[in-house]
Amino acid sequence: MPKERKSSVNPAIDPATIEIAAATADRKARLDHLIKRLPNLPGVYKMLGKNGDIIYVGKAKSLKSRVNSYFAKTIDHPKTRALVQRIDNIETIITRSETEALLLEQNLIKLHRPPYNVLLRDDKSYLYVFISADKPYPRLAYGRGKGQHQKGRFFGPFPSAHAAKQTLLMMQKMFMVRQCTNAFFAQRQRPCLEYQIKRCKAPCVGLVSPEEYADDVNNTIRFLKGEGTDLQVKLVGKMEQAAEDMNFEQAALYRDQLSMLREVQAKQAVYTVKGEADIIAIASQAGITCVHVMNVRNGQVLGGNNYFPDVDSENDIADNLSEFVSSFYFQVSDDLPEELIISHELPDQTAMTEALTETFGKKVTLKTKVREQRSEWLTLAQMNANNALQTKLGDYLEVKSRFNALNEVLKEALQGKSLDRIECFDISHTMGEATIASCVVADQGGLRKRDYRQYAIHGITGGDDYAAMKQVLNRRYSKQPLPDLLLIDGGKGQLNMAKDVLSELGILTQTLLVGVAKGEGRKAGLEVLHFIDREPLDLPADSKALHLIMHIRDEAHRFAITAHRKKRDKRRSSSVLEAIPGLGEKRRRELLNHFGGLQQLLGASQDEIGQVNGIGKVMANTIYKVLHG
Repeated sequence: MPKERKSSVNPAIDPATIEIAAATADRKARLDHLIKRLPNLPGVYKMLGKNGDIIYVGKAKSLKSRVNSYFAKTIDHPKTRALVQRIDNIETIITRSETEALLLEQNLIKLHRPPYNVLLRDDKSYLYVFISADKPYPRLAYGRGKGQHQKGRFFGPFPSAHAAKQTLLMMQKMFMVRQCTNAFFAQRQRPCLEYQIKRCKAPCVGLVSPEEYADDVNNTIRFLKGEGTDLQVKLVGKMEQAAEDMNFEQAALYRDQLSMLREVQAKQAVYTVKGEADIIAIASQAGITCVHVMNVRNGQVLGGNNYFPDVDSENDIADNLSEFVSSFYFQVSDDLPEELIISHELPDQTAMTEALTETFGKKVTLKTKVREQRSEWLTLAQMNANNALQTKLGDYLEVKSRFNALNEVLKEALQGKSLDRIECFDISHTMGEATIASCVVADQGGLRKRDYRQYAIHGITGGDDYAAMKQVLNRRYSKQPLPDLLLIDGGKGQLNMAKDVLSELGILTQTLLVGVAKGEGRKAGLEVLHFIDREPLDLPADSKALHLIMHIRDEAHRFAITAHRKKRDKRRSSSVLEAIPGLGEKRRRELLNHFGGLQQLLGASQDEIGQVNGIGKVMANTIYKVLHG
């Protein structure tokens, strides 16, 4: 009898593993061949994922050297390591100069928003104080960015919302310029509360002449331009003239304005140096980089912001500063001052200057060696950067130690993989109403709020948490790569649902799936971790690994319930008016704009409702009866 031939395939090896290894080898060979053919010329490179989507865009003085650096050295930075693992193809565009490459890079980033080009976690634009061009009664307000749809004058930028709000409050007290929206302004039949507390002169009902109001607006503009001394002289003259004319009430008003103006000026740091400048200082330590941006306008230090860009701290600090400056001014800020005073000379400083000038259409100077007052500004910015870095390091080291503890606890389950990125999901609703799913993200730098997502759940039976979880996981991971650790808020039921979804997508083996179930009495610290193919894990209450999981889980819950309550309350407030027959969307909007909200409408009489534009006596009677039974 002939002997049975043994199979050449080891039955212990999963065929899927063999397929993955072959695909990886083929990908590496393709990329190696592509890199060898890259030119030593300036240009832009695009990293593509397996679906052909752009995941990263970069510029280089030499395309060959820059792209090769991603594969030729040991990569320590988690983000870069994750990027390299997901590169399936590379496309390049050759340019004539480094400046041209820089401009093209930023245009492509704006167009495609690649996920690995995220440098700043807080990419909100600056706040500005805005005086509209409305005639005869302009509005004073604040908002982010120089809105292209608005006509008027912008003043700033203000580094924080607090600074902008405080400025607006001072303006309101001193010059009583209106801050209400145009819709609210047009609907007023009587002065609002701002008039009663002497923060507005009620132009909405004609209690101030256009000429007097224009004078208040001009004084506001002069103050915001930094012409405080000239304004003082003008106000003194007006106060004395009003006293001579026996108009003591008006003289008292000018006196109060002068008093507030002097108080404000006494608090401000005003220098003899005029002009505009942003002072940028960078500090780096223990894998964390901090950049402080201080704003000086008209000789006044308006304040500053600390940024913690997601850069590789192993790179040269000047390279990281260059990356920050390009990302900040091309992607975030819509304001470019005359000077940028920076703590380190940039390797591409000439190209950066040319690119900024071309983009903003105004000349800018980059300086590193400064004297006198500018040197003091730079020293101050550097001190702020160092101080913020030390504060951050304390938090970072604690997060790092928690990550290390969790990595140790899950070492066996991770099967040798490093733990860099965690995502957690939670479902929130009220008896099935307004269901919202949340996804929060954390890495070794802490919570990545920029990467948070909320999902409105539709087409399921109200209150079915399993169906909600199935929908959000399908929507998320049919498009996005999996994290190293996927946390599900719930026990075995939610965990099995997540397992089924990932299995259907064919990606179950690409992450560690863990269910976080509340323990006995749903008390914090008694949570149990459930796995697909392992026994549940009950960590001690003082475990740093458990503290990290609880922190991420609680953040997912907070993020979900906040969005749910907002959606629920909006639906409920609008549904009351929607139930009134004959009351269309336009008139509902008129009602809410007139009274300022549903609560104010509930407190209005039938006659007051009837005074709203488009609401007659009959409709007012109907509305009142529906609202009050």
